Parts: sequence; C-alpha cells; structure tokens
Amino acid sequence: MSDTNQGNTPVQDDDLPQPEVRKSKLGFSLIWLVPIIAALVGISLMVTHFTSAGPKITVTFLTAEGIEANKTQVKYKNVVIGKVTTMRLSKDRTHISVVIDLEKDAAAFATKGTRYWVVRPRIGASGVSGIDTLLSGAFIGADAGDSQDDQNDFTGLETPPAVTHGAPGRRFVLHASDLGSLDIGSPVYYRRIQVGRIVSYELDKDGKGVSLQLFVDGPNDRFVSKDARFWNASGVDVSLGADGLKLNTQSLATVIAGGVAFQDPPGPHEETAAPEMQEFTLFNDQGTAIAPPDGKPRYIRMRFEHSLRGLAVDAPVEFLGVKFGRVVSVNLDYDEKTQTFPVIVGAVVYPDRLGQAHDKLAKLSGGDGDSEMPKIMSGLVAHGLRAQARNGNLLTGQLYIALDFDPKAKKVEFNPNARPFEIPTTPGDFDHIQEQVASIVDKIEKIPFDSIGKNLDGSLHELNATLKQVNTELLPEAKRTLQGVNKTVGTANDALSEDSPLQQNIGNTLEELQRTIRSVRAFTDYLGRHPEALLRGRGADAAPPVSTPATPKQGKDVQP
Repeated sequence: MSDTNQGNTPVQDDDLPQPEVRKSKLGFSLIWLVPIIAALVGISLMVTHFTSAGPKITVTFLTAEGIEANKTQVKYKNVVIGKVTTMRLSKDRTHISVVIDLEKDAAAFATKGTRYWVVRPRIGASGVSGIDTLLSGAFIGADAGDSQDDQNDFTGLETPPAVTHGAPGRRFVLHASDLGSLDIGSPVYYRRIQVGRIVSYELDKDGKGVSLQLFVDGPNDRFVSKDARFWNASGVDVSLGADGLKLNTQSLATVIAGGVAFQDPPGPHEETAAPEMQEFTLFNDQGTAIAPPDGKPRYIRMRFEHSLRGLAVDAPVEFLGVKFGRVVSVNLDYDEKTQTFPVIVGAVVYPDRLGQAHDKLAKLSGGDGDSEMPKIMSGLVAHGLRAQARNGNLLTGQLYIALDFDPKAKKVEFNPNARPFEIPTTPGDFDHIQEQVASIVDKIEKIPFDSIGKNLDGSLHELNATLKQVNTELLPEAKRTLQGVNKTVGTANDALSEDSPLQQNIGNTLEELQRTIRSVRAFTDYLGRHPEALLRGRGADAAPPVSTPATPKQGKDVQP
C-alpha cells in the first residue's frame, strides 16, 4: 500500500522544468508561393477569358427544337463563330430565349441587320436542305448585316433566308391579286432558265392584294428591263385551238411548287435595266402578260330577261370575236311592273384592246378622254349593237357575253349620261333554238293523233278484209291466168322456132318477094333505056335478062 500511495503522489509545479520559448526570426516562407501562384493563374485565366471572349447576344425562337445548351454551335458559312450557353422560357411562355457567346472575331455579328435561324433538315420549294444535320445535329446559322450599330437582342427566323447579305443581284416587287401556289423559294425563270427566287411576300395594307419580293441573281438581273412582264408560271398551261392541243410548262418544279417567269414585251420597248425594288404587275398567264396595255377600264351594264345559267364571274366579253373584257358581277333583280326576275350583268371592258378600230372611232367622235366614250357607244347602239349571251362550250354549258350588231334589232333609247353604260340585249342563239323547239312542240301537240289513230285503225281493218278477199278469190284466178299465159308463150315459142312450118313459109314468101322485086327493077331499067317501048312495045332484041335466084340455105335469112 505504501508503494502505491508513493507512486500516486502528485508532482508539484515547482518541481517541473520551465519551457524555453524561442522567438522566431522575421522572413518570407516558401509555402506562401502556392496560393500566390494559384491566384495569379486564376487572374490570368480570367483576364484571358474576358479579353478573348466575344459579345454575348440573345436570340428568341418560337421553339427550341434541335437546340441544346453548351452543345449547339453557331456557324457562318460552316465556320463556328459561337456556342449556345443557356436557354430559358419567356415569362409569357410564347417563345424561347437562347443566350449565345460569340467568338471575339465574330463581333460583327452583334450588329443590326444580322439574322439567325436554326439549320435542320427541310423539304421546300427550292429542294432539300440541311441533310448533313442528320448526323452532326442542328446548328444555328448566321448572316451578318450591313449596319455598324451594335445590337444584342435578335429575333430568330423560322426558315432560312432565301438570299444572304452581299449576294450579287437585285430585288424587285411584284403585285398580284393572290398568292396562288407561290411560296418563299419558288423559282424565277427567264427563257426557261432559273435566274432567281421568291424571297418574301405579304398582304397589301388594304388587304386587296399580295406583294411579293423576288431576287434575281447577278449578272442575270440586267435582263430585267423597265418594261419587263412577269407572269405566274405555275402548273401546266393546256390550250385547244385551231392548231391542235398545246401543252406548256416551265419545268417540273413549277408544276409541283409554282414559279414566276418574265420576258420583255414584243415590239419597241424600254430596254433600260430596272432599278432596285422596281414594282411590276404579276399576270396570270403569258398571253395576258405580253399583250398590249389594257388602257383605262370602262364599265358596262346589261339586263337580260332570261336565265343565264352557265354565266360566271370572269367569263369573257367579246366584241366581234375579240376578247376585250370580262364579267365582274351577275345579280338577280326584280321588276315590279312585269313581276319578273331579270338578270343584271356587270362587266369591265378595255377599249384599247380593239387597237386601230378604237383609235379611228375616237378620232371620228371628235372627243378626248371620257367625252369620247358616250359618243362612241351612242353611235354603236344606234347601228344595232346588242349584248348577247352565247354558249362557249357545249360540254360544260359555259356562257360568255358577245357584243355584236343585229340588223333586225329594234331601236332603243341610249342614255349617254348613265354610268355605267347600259347596253341593250337580245336573246341568244340558244334561246332562239329553244323558241323554235317550243314552237315545233306546240305544232306537234296540235296534231290530232287520236283521230288519225282511229282512221288508221279503220283503214287497217279494211285492208285486212281486202287481203282476205284477195287470198280467197283473186289468187286462184290469177293462178289460172298465169297458167294460160304460160301455154300461150309456149305455143309462140314453138311457132317461132327455126324448124317450124311458119318459119319455112315465111322464108319462101321472102324469096318470092325478092324475085318480084328483081323483075320490077329489071323492067324499070329497061324503060329507062327504051321509053318508046311504052308506045311501040318491046322489040325482039330487047328482051330483059332473066335472073335465076340462088336457092337459100334452110334456116338462114335471104338478103335481096
């Protein structure tokens, strides 16, 4: 116990040795080089990043299809100029905002006029594009603008632009009543060679038409003159005329996707190249496009008292076979006096299409401008000008309006102050045919078929009775008569045969007659030589010669 207690005896503080404290010397420790170097490296990296980084831009798209953050690249002419870093949905959830870090060398793409779009596989009017993205993935295409002003927010295009900035060529504007089968990328042809494309279209401000913008590549843009005519070359143009069936189309692409063609009008015209953004009219077909200018339109009104089934809007209006207008309205009216429903047809005509005929009429009328038309129309109506609905196609029943002169037309009053001009009408040829058919039907209805049928029935009964009498009485008598005739003919044949007695007697008689004739002839010859024999008588030395006739052969005729 004593040992244990002795071992646990606490040590007094005074007994412990005092530690020796050494003061460190002032100086720089090498361990501090590690954080300092790390900080310097970080700072240099940050400086390098900020000095080498390009501008940051934001592009909005309707959808983020094919776009991935930190993966999708931005390319210009297949050269990488940036990368998508982040994407976010807009607060109103209508579009996607894509943040793009551009390269420092691509700072020119952060200016006004720059366009961005997503390149992905597409099938359009201009063909198939973006096939390479099936393997590499979609990317964002860029097209730098011409402005030098900076811009960081852009609205992306949903389709690639048809023309990039800096492409040689010129833009022109076409005005049409509707878009038809045209679309962005539809080809533009000159002499059946593609020289451009449709780049955009929009509705006119008044909503009554469509404005299309096309781009013609250089150097072919020089062929677009100030008087160039453009027409819609979409589809197939089929026409049947005196020369047969004609089929006309620009190419297979225009049949599927549509297209536009242009050329200069025939004859003298302005050959100066058209300036940038000059406006042209897009016609429906080539014939209308290259036709002479229509001139000022004139409106006419016609009132028909009969049905005009088959007459539609845009039906042609012809003057003596020359198309110079079209129907613009067909409306049904009501006449309280006659309690009928006439048809009111409105049409627009272009007198300039009549060419020299219109010029001569205008000169003879002595007017100019609007004052000439009332005089011309008044004179034509006085000479029998009438409007007539004629059948243009017997298969479809389509009608057209023909203005022609009717010498038998009744005189009517023409109001030269009425607007539009009201042209008197006359029934068409088909209406005349209907009237004639109706007249024939009326005459046929007046024929007394009942009495004719009764009389015919009585005549047939009498004929049957007569035929019975013929069969019972006349036929046996006729048979006996024919038998008697046959016997008579047989007897005559026997009498006229060559070896019959009658034939022999006739031959002998003819021989005697010949001898008598010869004797008379010899006597007359003797008297001609000796006329005194009538007084003195015949001398002994003047006996006439006696001729002995030759015996004729049996069965042959004897000639004298």
